[in-house]
Order: sequence, then structure tokens, then C-alpha cells
Amino acid sequence: MAATPAPPQAPPKPTWDPRRPQPPFPWLRPTIRIRLTLLYGGMFLIAGILLLSIIYLLAAQAISSGNQPLFKIVSFQALKVSSDNCQAINTSSLSLQDFNDAISTCVDHQRQVALDELLSRSLLALLGLAVIAFAFGYAMAGRVLSPLGRITRTARQVAGSDLSRRIELDGPDDELKELADTFDDMLERLQRAFTAQQRFVGNASHELRTPLAINRTLLEVHLSDPGAPVELQQLGKTLLATNERSEQLVEGLLLLARSDNQIVERGPVDLAEVAGQAIDQVRSEADAKDVEIRGERKRAVVLGNGVLLERIALNLVQNAVRYNVPEDGWVEVTTETEHNQAVLTVSNTGPVVPAYEIDNLFEPFRRLRTERTGSDKGVGLGLSIVRSVARAHGGHIVARPREGGGLVMRVTLPL
Repeated sequence: MAATPAPPQAPPKPTWDPRRPQPPFPWLRPTIRIRLTLLYGGMFLIAGILLLSIIYLLAAQAISSGNQPLFKIVSFQALKVSSDNCQAINTSSLSLQDFNDAISTCVDHQRQVALDELLSRSLLALLGLAVIAFAFGYAMAGRVLSPLGRITRTARQVAGSDLSRRIELDGPDDELKELADTFDDMLERLQRAFTAQQRFVGNASHELRTPLAINRTLLEVHLSDPGAPVELQQLGKTLLATNERSEQLVEGLLLLARSDNQIVERGPVDLAEVAGQAIDQVRSEADAKDVEIRGERKRAVVLGNGVLLERIALNLVQNAVRYNVPEDGWVEVTTETEHNQAVLTVSNTGPVVPAYEIDNLFEPFRRLRTERTGSDKGVGLGLSIVRSVARAHGGHIVARPREGGGLVMRVTLPL
């Protein structure tokens, strides 16, 4: 008989989370607005430098073209000249040639001083205009990109399970309005799809639970008959166990479908208390398997749904107890806060898990070296539910093999 091929794995979900905290220095982010500002200001600065260079060269050429003196002293008998800027002509013992040379030197010096003054003041004016240009470019870039900011804010609100939000961008019929209208159409389709999914989950919850509850009641009534044959009693117990397993499967599927959406009803939940309740529910099973449950649970309050968070702890602790070593096994459950996040860690002894098998454990109906639901340890949805609930709370779960066997499950949730 040919082996059944493994179901294709779903593509990995993007790791971008619109609710992630902002970086400590938002001005250092290379945003489009900053890049456009640098582009506008840089273009103005380059144009200003070119214009200043042309003006300076033209001024220098115009001054140098009149390098020949406009006049020449041919006789200075009884002529007295005094100048504060040209001390050389104040000497009375100068010859006529030396006097003319001194005047030419002073004129050349004044021309160079004028050029330097023109250059320095032009540079200051260019610097001031560059600052104004960068500020104006930043303002204009913000105005041009304001529709994108509106789209981003709407996307963040949609990420918080508010699918009723729309951009409804007004203004000219340009590329940004076309993008906003396309995004609104996509949100409309998503809202219809999620509404249909919620309606389906509600209907399935009723249609699937009711016949299973009826079957369980009928089986329990027949098993309560003391005059029933032994064979019928054994068959009833088998059918009751199968029915119970089907109920667990239905509950797991419905919970998985509900937890794929964002959590609307939130409240303060202490992970230490949630983990303690999960341990109390698994204590009898752990004692029956001779598994020690230990670990320090510190206070770690998050904003979330208490029932779903308890399901995370319960599924992880149940898996850690059930998939353990036959003797001297232990499960360590810890809660703590670090880096503004709450962390729930569940470690256990158990069989050696290859690293390449870790991702498969989070797929529905997948187990280590087995598939589907042919096991009495569960229905194969525990870790899938844990991952789905963690994502719905804005967190994530990371699993890694423990040295010597077993797993280390680490759930991180934002405070």
C-alpha cells in the first residue's frame, strides 16, 4: 500500500506586525518623507552652488577685465595723497613709478577683497536658503505623503480587528486615490469573508455539537442499564470514547477558527495565575504518569482574553506531561517579564525531537513522526491552537529541542 503523501505546508506568514512598538529614534528611520526632503533640499543646494559659482566667475571676470588702471599720475609736484587702506602711498619719498605701482597694487587688493566679500555673503545666503528649502521640502513631502499616512493608520486599525474602517480618500483622481480605493475594495471583501466565517463557525458550533451531545447522552443511558450484556457494555464504552474524541476534535477546530481572528474582548490577565490553573487541571494526569511539575511563576500581567490564554498554558502543559519519558520525568513551567514582554516557558523531558521537525508540530493534525489523529494523546490541534491564540494576542511562540530530549516552548506576549 502506497504511503499517503504529507499535506503541503502552508506558506510562512509575514512577520510584520503593525502593532509593534515604534523605534526609540523615529527621526533616524529612512522614511520616504525624509528621503524626499533630502532629495528636494539636495537638488536646491546643488542648483544654488552652481548659480553661486557662475555669479562668482562672472564677477571675477568682469573685475579682471578692468585690470588696467583708469588713470596714471604723470606728475605729482605738490600732490599729497593719503589712504587708510593703502599705506604704501602715504610715503612722501616715493618716485612717480613707485607711486603708480602702489596704486595698482591697492586697486588689485580691493578687487580681491570685494570678491571674497561677495563669496562669503553668498555662501551665508545659500546656507540660509538651504535650511528654508529643506524645511519647505519636508513640509511639502508631508503634504504629498499624507494620503499614505491615512492609509497606514487605517491599516493599523484594521489590524486591530476593526474591518469596518475605510480610507475614503478624497481629492484628485491620482495614483494615491486609486491605491486607497483598491484598499477599500479589499477591506470590503475581507469583511464579507470574515463575516461569513463567523456565521459558519456559529452554525457549525450548533450543528456539530448537538448530534454529538445526543449520542453521548444515549450511550450513557444505555451504559447505565445494569442488565445490558457485557459485550454491549464494552461496545458502548468504545463508542463513548470515540464520541468524546469527536467532541474534542470539534471543540478544537472551532477554537482554532475563532482564535485566528484578533481578540476583541480584552482584560488584564496574569500569566502566573493562568499557568497555575493549567497545572491544577493536569496535576492528576501528571501524578499518574509520575511526572514532576516544577518551576517559579512570577507575576506577568498582559492584556488579553483569559479563557484563550488559559488554553495556551493548558495545551502546553498537557503536551509536556503526555509526551514525556516513562520514568523520572519532569515539566518546568515559568512565567516572567523581560524587555517589556511577558514570557511563558514550558520545558519538559521527553523523546529527542529533531530540529527540522519543530515547524511541523505546529501544523494541524501533525505530530512527531505521525500524522492525522490516530493517537489517544489528543486530536493534533494543541500547538496549532497555541500558535493561533498567541498571534491573536500580538505575540508568538518559539520551540526548540532540549538537550537530552524534550522541548522548550517559549510564548512571548506584549504587556
